[in-house]
Amino acid sequence: MCGILGVSAVPDAARVAYLGIYALQHRGQESAGIVAIDQDGSARSHRGMGLVSETFNEATLNALPGDVAVGHTRYSTTGSTVLANAQPCYANTRCGPLALAHNGNLTNAKTLKDELVREGAIFSSSSDSEVIVHLIARSNAATPEGQIREALERVDGAYSVVIALGRTIYAAVDSRGFRPLAIGRLGSGAVVASETCALDLVGASVACELQPGEFVRIEDGVITQLPRLSPRPVSRCVFELVYFSRPDSRVFGESVDRVRRELGRSLAREHPAPGAEVVFSVPDSSNAMALGFSEVSGIKLEHGLIRNHYVGRTFINPTQALRVAKVKIKFNPVREVIEGRSVVVVDDSLVRGTTSKGLVQMIRAAGAREVHFRLASPPITGPCLYGIDTPTRAELIGANHTVDEIRDYLGVDSLGYLSLEGMLRAAGQAPGVPGHFCHACFSGDYPTPVSEELVPLRHSIPLAAAGA
Repeated sequence: MCGILGVSAVPDAARVAYLGIYALQHRGQESAGIVAIDQDGSARSHRGMGLVSETFNEATLNALPGDVAVGHTRYSTTGSTVLANAQPCYANTRCGPLALAHNGNLTNAKTLKDELVREGAIFSSSSDSEVIVHLIARSNAATPEGQIREALERVDGAYSVVIALGRTIYAAVDSRGFRPLAIGRLGSGAVVASETCALDLVGASVACELQPGEFVRIEDGVITQLPRLSPRPVSRCVFELVYFSRPDSRVFGESVDRVRRELGRSLAREHPAPGAEVVFSVPDSSNAMALGFSEVSGIKLEHGLIRNHYVGRTFINPTQALRVAKVKIKFNPVREVIEGRSVVVVDDSLVRGTTSKGLVQMIRAAGAREVHFRLASPPITGPCLYGIDTPTRAELIGANHTVDEIRDYLGVDSLGYLSLEGMLRAAGQAPGVPGHFCHACFSGDYPTPVSEELVPLRHSIPLAAAGA
């Protein structure tokens, strides 16, 4: 999962991009980058490891003049955590400087990369995103949009992309529509962003959300719809609404906050906790879910866990050691709320289970008489191949243990998962009607062909070497 952003025809575009990717920091904490292009078509870039605030300062932003920019904040799902894999990808082409920011995961990247290497291509990273750059550069299409289209039609999997080619911005969403991308207006210019919360921060008004297969050109702030990409069955990622997106965003036409409240309401109906005295969330992504649970159950909503906001999201740290260490400093229980009471703890999902086990131990140590754990999504039973780091079945507690076994492992008095049907209904899918959401990590129903080599290749050695 990554945050991507593009700016067209806005003075001091790099600063706008900086603010935009700052708002998208929750989508990736490993690296950040901006490429800015000035009126003469000259491009300058700055990328760094770590948070947006750690990567950029006044000096670096002053060195990025121009009214066109592309920004990115990275959470790796293909390629290791090194500067070479930071984005935007940047290259000089016959059509001018090219900068690409990609959110998603390409399922046929290894096949394409092996083919390109045999043809003489030289890769500087192990990121699957660089495959798109090489395909664009090697296209014989007559126009820049033709070159980009040809490249995008060859890749499969999940991609929302922002591409600057010369001074023109192109934006596209794969035909299944896995990942969100929205366009806003800022004066006479335009801003493209993974989520509408970034448009809000920079002062842009939301113009539209790109639909699956949509492909647009933005030149000097003028937005032109290009012919759509080849159609495929729509598969929007439901986990965007459950966990990844910010609650103040609108994603896939839905208010994220509305969906999460409804997830909590559904959870309370499916898994009530009679006799419980307080309910609280594991902040922050499940705050609205706990509110919905309280609303339906009548159990008093409290702040039982306080989050240290100077610690990032534990789920998207690249190693288990980092996840465990951050949980210990990320949350602290409020003893006055918890001590002597039967509590309901609401969380959005359970991936590996280790962080939740530590949380339960903290809540017990704060004096909880009973702990009832409620999850606003079904058990995660398979890896995501489309841009979220749920890497292997062996690491997924829901894939290898029953609910009772997980309850005992967590050390809780009861455990309840929201059903798949309840989750999809809360996300806006009508009961009994075939939906447009991807829920492969919950159901095992993958919308694309699944290769056994996909998961091991993520966070690995460069793809070319892996195929040697």
